[in-house]
Amino acid sequence: MKRKYKIIIPIIILTGLLFSFQISNQPDPEKDKILVGLIRYALKQGHYQPHQIDDEFSKNLYEDFISSLDPYKRFFLQSDIDEFSTYKYLIDDQIKKEDLSFYNLVYERFKIRIDESKAYYREVLKTPFDFSKDDSFDLDYEKKSFSKTQAELIQNWQQQLKVSTLTRLYDKIETQESMDKAKKAKEKDHEMVNGEVLQKVNKNDLKDTDKNDVEKKSFAELEKESREATEKSLDDLYDLMADLNDTDWFSVFINSMASQFDPHTNYFAPKDKKRFDISMAGKLEGIGARLQKKGDYTTVIELISGGPAWRAGELEVGDAITKVGQGDEPPIDIVGMRLDDAIEFIKGKKGTEVKLTIKKIDGSIVVYSIIRDIVELEETFAKSSVVKVDNRTFGIIHLPKFYIDFNEKNFRNSATDMEQEIARLKEENIEGLLIDLRSNGGGSLKTAIEIAGLFIKDGPVVQVKYRGEKPNVRSDKNKKIQWNGPLVVLVNELSASASEIFAAAMQDYNRAVIIGSKQSFGKGTVQNVLPLNNYFKYSEDLGALKMTIQKFYRINGGSTQLKGVESDIAMPDRYTYLDIGERDEKNPLPWDKIEPAKYTPLHIYGNFHDVVNDSKKRIAVNPQFKLIDKNARWLKEGRDNTMINLSYENYKSELKKRLEESKEYEAISEYKNNLIFNSPAYEIPMMDQDSILAKKREIWHKNLSKDIYVEEALTVLSELKIEKQFLVKN
Repeated sequence: MKRKYKIIIPIIILTGLLFSFQISNQPDPEKDKILVGLIRYALKQGHYQPHQIDDEFSKNLYEDFISSLDPYKRFFLQSDIDEFSTYKYLIDDQIKKEDLSFYNLVYERFKIRIDESKAYYREVLKTPFDFSKDDSFDLDYEKKSFSKTQAELIQNWQQQLKVSTLTRLYDKIETQESMDKAKKAKEKDHEMVNGEVLQKVNKNDLKDTDKNDVEKKSFAELEKESREATEKSLDDLYDLMADLNDTDWFSVFINSMASQFDPHTNYFAPKDKKRFDISMAGKLEGIGARLQKKGDYTTVIELISGGPAWRAGELEVGDAITKVGQGDEPPIDIVGMRLDDAIEFIKGKKGTEVKLTIKKIDGSIVVYSIIRDIVELEETFAKSSVVKVDNRTFGIIHLPKFYIDFNEKNFRNSATDMEQEIARLKEENIEGLLIDLRSNGGGSLKTAIEIAGLFIKDGPVVQVKYRGEKPNVRSDKNKKIQWNGPLVVLVNELSASASEIFAAAMQDYNRAVIIGSKQSFGKGTVQNVLPLNNYFKYSEDLGALKMTIQKFYRINGGSTQLKGVESDIAMPDRYTYLDIGERDEKNPLPWDKIEPAKYTPLHIYGNFHDVVNDSKKRIAVNPQFKLIDKNARWLKEGRDNTMINLSYENYKSELKKRLEESKEYEAISEYKNNLIFNSPAYEIPMMDQDSILAKKREIWHKNLSKDIYVEEALTVLSELKIEKQFLVKN
């Protein structure tokens, strides 16, 4: 607590300074100016590595703010940018004076350009597009320049709208052709059975076939429908933008300022803070997926274990949601929509249906139906399974998060749950333990340390450092070893923060084999949320600042920042060549190193290096892993190709080619490892009483039986041999 006050006290001092300043000088008490002053001071005094607010800062903030408002360069003209650029190296001075001249100029011009653009898209969409012309469009907007004239800007709009209409047109034609094939197949079924003519089908007999399936629409009709759908999508988008107030837009500016410090420091406007508080409460109603804005798309970055999307088993990390439909209602296009607004359409009450149109990372388009449900904290708890490998019994514990309830001291947490799960698995006479930390984004540092202590006698686990202070070595002091047998830890690119602390400690002690992606996420920082009204008395809600205040270091002295934890055994996956991880974020804090803590590595495995090398050899020649790696390269190639063909036939040909190529990788999802996973004995009576729990375990075990990564990790686990001196009684 003492350390926390070191951050709070300067802000309290700032509060006094601002109050005295207002009383004596009676400046404009405008909320935006107060926010700039509060946040600038808080970042300067409390951030782990404060950024100099200088000309470089000014330039980067300038570019980020303009890009945030107009990422696709369809609003501002080059003349606007030329006018704005006079402030490019002055914003730092303005921030220090709480002068919002730059923001006000850009914001007011932005509102004007927004209003003007309404006429552009409506006028463009009145005329049919010529999709016979061999033309292309580059979707990499960062390489594009701002339009010099209004005519050039309208041309830019025309190209972007043509792309949007083309994708819709393709979907409509493909749907119509699929329905037409289905209708013809049905007619054939009516006419022929074993070569004998039975009856001629009557159109009226096709009860389950929509009338539109029978009356085939022309290309021109479908093109018109596609343009109308594009216009409707933009109308919806502009309606939502009209609902945004000055606070919403000013938040964009404040976050452009805060994000210069690091990617995890950001400002929560009042309504965003409320959403954050709801998410921290432990349950919510929706599909159970965490979403992020990536370019024009709302993209899935995490599936919440046990949630509706996770249970359905279709939605994946990396999927882009393009449309959202409420039950049988027509879907709403959310491409280009603000993330918060898109989420409002996606989430909803328990029991209601949402239909999501998904663009997969291979470019294919699918529609998933998900029944919303309550996503409870229960499903972030540790769970275990038992599996036989060559007639030997092994245990698996899946830990989705390092959870803890700070408000209820005696409430269950990840450390006590892990200890209990291990005890239960020991009753199953397991010979080795696999801990699955894939996609575990972290959580409580305290529980990460305590869980590490379940596998070592005692000693340092992690070093925590505040700005300008010596590192604080955090240790396990409980001499009890809950599990002294072979241990393997499974990670991936989305294993972050506390997951990396635990995995790094196990690696530094040589206690476990770390297997998985080439490296984990690489988030070696911790943030604190400061409600700004706690430090400045104001009649309106000022929101909150989430700020990076600490950095983690391994006991060997290296930071987990950027580099994460490198696996002892790296396995290829579909994300291998995609931009995922802290190193791919904007303005990440750098990697560095401090003095190692005093610890003694364990030498408990007699064959550690042999097991690791044998696994690497298996992976290198395994056809399935080779196919996964080839697929990862293919996905990267697709992501890197930002050119889209505006000729319908060429566009169709390219998509068909990708679809045909994707068939080579179907074997990846069809893979089975032939292992049988079962719940430990203690859970059997619980599942007899709880059908939902039984279904959750059935789905989990089915996924494990198709998991090549778990299969290889278990093979490694089965080969590890522990030296006798470590086999102490526990």
